[in-house]
Amino acid sequence: MIDMAFLTDTFSAQGTLGDKLVVLWANFKEARTKRAVYRQTFNELAGLSNRELADLGIARSSIRRLAYESAYLN
Repeated sequence: MIDMAFLTDTFSAQGTLGDKLVVLWANFKEARTKRAVYRQTFNELAGLSNRELADLGIARSSIRRLAYESAYLN
């Protein structure tokens, strides 16, 4: 997920087209990395049994939120 503020800043920044492409590529790579962290965290938690989740104090309904926080808020 690419934040619109990043896109606005990227395209309003002064510099050459090459500079803007470098920033755009860096933003893309960062977004791809964060998505991979989200996907891995989600899949690992979703693969646990209800008992294992309970032992960790995690409700199954919290898996998406926890994966999001792991990827995008840290």
